[in-house]
Amino acid sequence: MQLPTVDYKADDAAAQFVESLRNTGFGVLKNHPIPQSLVESIYKNWQDFFNSEQKHEFLFSKETQDGYFPPSVSEVAKGHTVKDIKEYFHVYPKGRVPAQLEADVREYYRLANEFAATLLSWVQAEAPEEVRAKFSIDLKDMDKIKNTIQIKGDFTNSEIKNHIKSYLDKGPDVVMSDMAVNTTGIKNIDSIQTGELCKEAMVFSKEVILKKGFFISKIFMGSTFNEIVALGKKNFKEVKVFKPKSSRKDSKESFIICKNLR
Repeated sequence: MQLPTVDYKADDAAAQFVESLRNTGFGVLKNHPIPQSLVESIYKNWQDFFNSEQKHEFLFSKETQDGYFPPSVSEVAKGHTVKDIKEYFHVYPKGRVPAQLEADVREYYRLANEFAATLLSWVQAEAPEEVRAKFSIDLKDMDKIKNTIQIKGDFTNSEIKNHIKSYLDKGPDVVMSDMAVNTTGIKNIDSIQTGELCKEAMVFSKEVILKKGFFISKIFMGSTFNEIVALGKKNFKEVKVFKPKSSRKDSKESFIICKNLR
């Protein structure tokens, strides 16, 4: 199979790239914005780090999951019993990084994020309608908002949660969730799945907010409603369910407001 190479700067680069993904499962780009010199510098300098004893000074944190992971804690591949022979280093926006490596890796992180956002916007714009309808999250970035940090991903993924935690130098006063699943049209299923997201957000809030903090989340009347309220009362001293006047009378949407951790 011959893979086409798409010129990132071509006028029809987006269409070519997505067509290559559809036909081959791969996308090969040239003239992209990641400097080769930066990649080579990262390879060389991180190899020096992994060859040194300094890596043991950055042993991973179980709480934040940043730092050095030695071969002794690497994964076991599915269907096998022997650990993978590898070592790696997790870098998060506010996580630990050896001083001599920080400038390059932070710059790569910034450029790669911007590059990935562009490619995802190409996919969303050029994918067939029936494919776009199955996207679980919007591939396009939100418009930038001053004094905010935007993280795009699946909240149920532990890496995304750790990514969020890496920005929390101290506990927040409020955790607010407006998460909902893509609806199936089957109200019971939609209610259950959205309820599971609410419970996941509530457990997360318990891990990060201040003792007198608030957790606020959208919930729907349904089979998981009582379970969510019970979980709230288990974790918080004060729990209220509130339906704002702006909500339609025929809507099952409400909000749970929890205050003061137990």
